[in-house]
Amino acid sequence: MSGTFLGMPSLPVFGIGNLHEHEPFPKAAHRELGNTQLRANLGHATRTIRDKRLAVVSELPDWEELREAGRAIKESVMARLPELLEQFEANFTARGGTIHWARDAGEANRIVADLIRDQGADEVVKVKSMATQEIGLNEYLEDQGIAAFETDLAELIVQLDHDKPSHILVPAIHKNRSQVRDIFLREMEGVDPELTDEPARLAAAARAHLRRKFLSAKVAVSGANFALADSGTLAVVESEGNGRMCLTLPETLITVMGVEKLLPAWEDLEVFMQLLPRSSTGERMNPYTSLWTGVTPDDGPQNVHLVLLDNGRSAALAEEMGRSALHCIRCSACMNVCPVYERTGGHAYGSTYPGPIGAILSPLLTGITAEENNSLPYASSLCGACYDACPVKINIPDILVHLRGEDVDSKRGKKKLPSQMDLGMKAASWALSSGKNLGLVEKALPLGRLAAGPDRKITKLPGIAAGWTQSRDIPAPPSQSFRQWWDQEHEAPAARAAASGTGDAGTGSAGKKSAGTEENP
Repeated sequence: MSGTFLGMPSLPVFGIGNLHEHEPFPKAAHRELGNTQLRANLGHATRTIRDKRLAVVSELPDWEELREAGRAIKESVMARLPELLEQFEANFTARGGTIHWARDAGEANRIVADLIRDQGADEVVKVKSMATQEIGLNEYLEDQGIAAFETDLAELIVQLDHDKPSHILVPAIHKNRSQVRDIFLREMEGVDPELTDEPARLAAAARAHLRRKFLSAKVAVSGANFALADSGTLAVVESEGNGRMCLTLPETLITVMGVEKLLPAWEDLEVFMQLLPRSSTGERMNPYTSLWTGVTPDDGPQNVHLVLLDNGRSAALAEEMGRSALHCIRCSACMNVCPVYERTGGHAYGSTYPGPIGAILSPLLTGITAEENNSLPYASSLCGACYDACPVKINIPDILVHLRGEDVDSKRGKKKLPSQMDLGMKAASWALSSGKNLGLVEKALPLGRLAAGPDRKITKLPGIAAGWTQSRDIPAPPSQSFRQWWDQEHEAPAARAAASGTGDAGTGSAGKKSAGTEENP
């Protein structure tokens, strides 16, 4: 049994690795918006995935109940995480596996590299893994003289092009098949120079390239979609079969997994095996679901290791409002419905985790006060589509608003003078505190009409308001406010009538009649 402390740390331990923006999101997004090929690729791919998902989700009359069950299971895991981690470790080691605990990306990378060296290997094959991308394992191994070969087709495309993934599920979503053909011709050894961009031909070229790696590799590195505490079982779901090759052929298997991937029991897997494939690829079930429990003599890897990774997850767990981000099952449904992601792509987010889930998960893992990530919570229109699509009901919009507040509060204490936003909010608070104050503000409407000019549009505002007029015009304000109109049309005539003794206030005889006469029913 591990002696590692599994409870809440006294101080947050934030994550490191590929979790940060390389530049503020607005700047990166502005650049990516100019890439018309990227926008065309993303638009076509996300529409296709959305349509497939809607079709298979509509087949289940209890889809909302499944979502609620998934949310409840994940919430239970977060509440019992230390207990479940200890239970999983006991069952995993009892079946011949070895557990390694990694506080952050640096520790995880060192553990994996040492395990590979212990086998006398200088290359590994890899199953698609967000955790290893998060910690920058490929780059670290390269510095150590160890070659890591991605075997997922999309990951292979990205790796050969010396690029970075831009989507959780489809890492090469930003490339079309003509671009893929050019990459294969340029980077892949022994490829047919007459290779076309026909998908079957591209898949065959990748298969021939990878088969040699599968048959020669001594060590494989994987991630895990789920871990079952009651049996010590790990699970990987995939669509191509490359993962199955990595998980069965090499003698040594090293898995890197975030501590939040646990499920309490086997029966809980049934819920997620309905939620995940429908939400991610629009399939009723994954073509390949691989499960392994420790070591089986003479069958599969005989040297099985698991690196359990924190890297900021304990800090996210300590964040009461944001901890539900750890419920994420990496399905990418939120990205496929997000209007911001569809137009900017994943690279604009900088982090391994793009899209709506990345806009909350990355700041939670690194801390919102990390300047490299404090623009990510603003990378959203707050339309709520991500919440509606999430299979485990993560309320991403609410967490985004919370993190924006945390960002503003963290900056306020560092400034000697109040910002324009602070002054604006103070002014708004005063104006909206009473009808009298609001009435005084409304008297300034004619000034707004003067600023609009003859075309009745305000096209340029100073200070922070310039961000609004950079992309839209503001129509000239009306000549009078609704309150002023109401007073003119209703209250003023009533007051004049009362003063002249006419109207409802002066109907004395009628009033006496109604008071003293009983009308027939």
